[in-house]
Amino acid sequence: MAFPKCYIVQTFYIFSKGRDKNMKKRFRNSCGRLGEKIFSNVCIVPSLLGVLVFFLIPFGIVVYYSLVNNSVPDKSEFVGMENYKAILQNSSFQTAVKNTTLFSVIAVPLAVIIPMWLAVLLERNIPAKSIFRTFFLSTLMVPTASVVLVWQVIFHNHGTLNQLVEKFGGTPVDWLSSSYGMGVIILMFLWKNIGYNMILFMSALGGIPKDIIEVAELEGASKIYQFFHIKLRYLSPTILFVLILSLISSFKIFREVYLLVGSYPIKKMYMLQHFMNNTFDNLNYQKLSTAAVLFSLVMVVLIAVLLISEHFFGKDVEN
Repeated sequence: MAFPKCYIVQTFYIFSKGRDKNMKKRFRNSCGRLGEKIFSNVCIVPSLLGVLVFFLIPFGIVVYYSLVNNSVPDKSEFVGMENYKAILQNSSFQTAVKNTTLFSVIAVPLAVIIPMWLAVLLERNIPAKSIFRTFFLSTLMVPTASVVLVWQVIFHNHGTLNQLVEKFGGTPVDWLSSSYGMGVIILMFLWKNIGYNMILFMSALGGIPKDIIEVAELEGASKIYQFFHIKLRYLSPTILFVLILSLISSFKIFREVYLLVGSYPIKKMYMLQHFMNNTFDNLNYQKLSTAAVLFSLVMVVLIAVLLISEHFFGKDVEN
């Protein structure tokens, strides 16, 4: 039987006649799904407004400042890519990018490999396992300022490390004002982040199906084979997550270096955040905005590459 085309008349006709129970059931289900969809969209609105007000609009303003020559609206003129050309030729920016890249290339892989190795090690039945676990996790409870204070006591020109060097007949080294400064920052970064990353890897190792490991052991697979051919595949999502977190943290290393040596450290310890902070102090909003946009683009590209790589190499685990 053909129903009227008008949806309201059609609904009234169905319920008044009561001849098609399946049709009424489908109508109730569709209304329920529609109500759930509307309710979920309403719940998302506050979060969308927050992202719009606190992230998208400010970032749009930053992009605008990077394309004009003055932060005063009445005096600003559109200059296109001139600010980007100028900052790419800036020697301070080049030094900051070079040092930050070097730091990230060394520190980020170590911040992934060392915690993963510790998690695998602590997974076994070794003596004093709980003590080692507590030792590495204790770094999470120490404020950054306290960490920097300890590092200053150790690596100062007349600090603990140099006293030990002199005791054994060596020559003291000004660790924070020499080429060793980058190594000091890397050690502090690893010491601060290893504990948290280790927790993530220990949780991921606990989620690996035990029956697969048992079958591999029955087949005579060695521990090395189990790790590279079984565990590492299941750890790939966690490796990606830890890699992204460590990469973001490596670009925010300014806080530690600033507390150690101030706003203008030696050339080899001058990071990208130093450049941006000093530019902000000088109220050069065009240069600061341009650096921020470039920094955001680099981060988006790197994270996109990591996500694509994890999706490609993690297909066999998902299947």
